[in-house]
Amino acid sequence: MGKILTFGEIIMRLSPPGNRTMKQSHEMEFFFGGTELNVASSLATMGCEVRHVSSISDDFVGESALSFVKSFGIDTRFISKNEHPLGLYFLETGSAVRASRIAYNRLNGSFANIQPEEINWKKALEGCDYFHWTGISPGISEAAYEALKKGLQTAREMGVEITTDPAYRSNLWKYGKKGNAVLKELVSLSTIFIGGTNEINEILETQFLPDKNGFIQACEELKKQCPSIHKIFDKIRIGVTASSQQTQGRAMVNGNYFETELLEVNPVVDRIGTGDAFAAGLIYGLINFDDEKALNFANAACAIKHTILGDINYSSAEDILEVMGGNSGGRIKR
Repeated sequence: MGKILTFGEIIMRLSPPGNRTMKQSHEMEFFFGGTELNVASSLATMGCEVRHVSSISDDFVGESALSFVKSFGIDTRFISKNEHPLGLYFLETGSAVRASRIAYNRLNGSFANIQPEEINWKKALEGCDYFHWTGISPGISEAAYEALKKGLQTAREMGVEITTDPAYRSNLWKYGKKGNAVLKELVSLSTIFIGGTNEINEILETQFLPDKNGFIQACEELKKQCPSIHKIFDKIRIGVTASSQQTQGRAMVNGNYFETELLEVNPVVDRIGTGDAFAAGLIYGLINFDDEKALNFANAACAIKHTILGDINYSSAEDILEVMGGNSGGRIKR
């Protein structure tokens, strides 16, 4: 099934129940997640061997988070602890014409204060086939950036395939470095790019259009400036309303363009983590299928996550394959 290493923050999500706003609620539900942990947990649920590298708070909140990660069977030996609090964010879940809203509290948390020199990357990457990272981690702090950069350099030396979802979050990047410059540097150490025209434009400071031709041109420019990238996969999400979404995947591999059919999700239960479900589905697909089937599997994983509450896609590979095969009618399984 392959062994995958992920690196990133373990974060707590706090939300009013249902679709309430903060103003009208006096209670909160909490979930543990984090972009890279969402990918790790989904891959573990699908049967892959996964190892996560992070840093958590040395208190009962951190212990609870660690217990949650272990519940998936994820290897936690490279998760350290420090005296800083676990990062968290607040989510108001939207509905219909009302958009969801998020507020973060993570820039002074335990992951932001990770100690790069304490990570034994050669040991952490031992036996791994894939290393997955996102653009959120290096935006949180310079320490997280330094830790990630060392991990990517080590992975390249060891011949590990490196997948990146270089999500750019402008509300991060408070420590003095320019986000797109850092992301370009780190993408140049990676081999598989999960993103589209928007992400490429942000990193390269280009202005390609989001249509098919623009995507192809953007991919060609990315490969020119970051020649280690040999495969590019993109998730397209079309928001009809907050409660109705369509998903589609497209890719450029070896100069060939291909795309999936549209999948419609209505009503949407939870949009958080759908991109992470796509990334996990893609990695699983690349390990087990050809590139085109991997993209279709990723798109089905993304679609089914819209129906699951919380940050993580709890669907098995069999569940996703059913949706990919067209069985999306929602009949009860007996």
